[in-house]
Amino acid sequence: MCGVQAQVMTAAYLQLWTRNHDITRAAIENSLWKTRTLVKTSLMRQTLYLIATDEFAIYVSALRPSRFAQAMRVMDRCGITRAESEALIPMIMDILSAGPLSRPAIAAAIRPKASKRVRFWMENSWSLVRLPVAEGLVCYGRGENNEVVFIRVDHWLPHLKAKPITSIEAQCTLLRKYLRAYGPATLTDFSHWSGISMQEVKSLPHLLEGELVGIPGGKKSCFLRCEDIAVLNSSPAAKSSIRLLPNFDSYLLAHREKDHLLSAKHYKRVYRNQAWISPVVLIDGAIAGVWSHKLQGKKLLVNIEPFGKLSKAERAGIEEEAVSLALFFKAELEFHFA
Repeated sequence: MCGVQAQVMTAAYLQLWTRNHDITRAAIENSLWKTRTLVKTSLMRQTLYLIATDEFAIYVSALRPSRFAQAMRVMDRCGITRAESEALIPMIMDILSAGPLSRPAIAAAIRPKASKRVRFWMENSWSLVRLPVAEGLVCYGRGENNEVVFIRVDHWLPHLKAKPITSIEAQCTLLRKYLRAYGPATLTDFSHWSGISMQEVKSLPHLLEGELVGIPGGKKSCFLRCEDIAVLNSSPAAKSSIRLLPNFDSYLLAHREKDHLLSAKHYKRVYRNQAWISPVVLIDGAIAGVWSHKLQGKKLLVNIEPFGKLSKAERAGIEEEAVSLALFFKAELEFHFA
């Protein structure tokens, strides 16, 4: 998946469920908060993701140059020098030495020590901890009553032993992972998904020469990994795939253009105002409708709104997915087609 988009945690849980119906919420939370084989932090496009802890260094190193440069541009507009910006990192790390803190608590501790320029930036920006997060020094911890707190990575993941990796090496690895999950895709798609600038991205195919195959088509060539083409060509014909993807599902964010997913007339039903992305019914990789769910006591209400006529087998497959969803929520299913 190349990470689970986690701006909304309930959607993150359902992204994992839709790909593995045997998983439970308790198992996900155990991996995130107890064994910590998953870690929550800000990554692609400065949004929250869950990733495998043993891949933490890859994501941080790959994204660091673009994320750091973006933060510096914002601070530069406030008249903050690079030295002043970088001085915030040890200051925040020192503040977090005693344990995890919320963003307001960190801001309150920094404000008396900060210059007028930095205080202005703090009052007009939500990105106070962006620099240490981009450096992989701070991640998200577990706060009381769902409060968002930040914690030092060396405190949260004390046994993390990551081998040093350069940004270029990490970007090559991330492109491989991305194409394995979402290929075929263009370099523009990868840049859009990752937030890495095209200036950085355009050299990667040359560095991966012999590993990638260009697939002509449309305005720009798409890429696939050579080994994935061999797997696809040798795979037996698969039966129809039906999934209920939650809002903000990672699959829906993977490509810049969406015409392979749905027609233009249904675009705004899925990709809505203020960057909201609806839950969708996915049939053989294409969006066939939207859906919603609501827990009401011990019942799970699921409503399906197809974009067109569905076959009997497709309707049965969608209902089967809804039954599995009710098991995930440990609820009795009440199911409707609009």
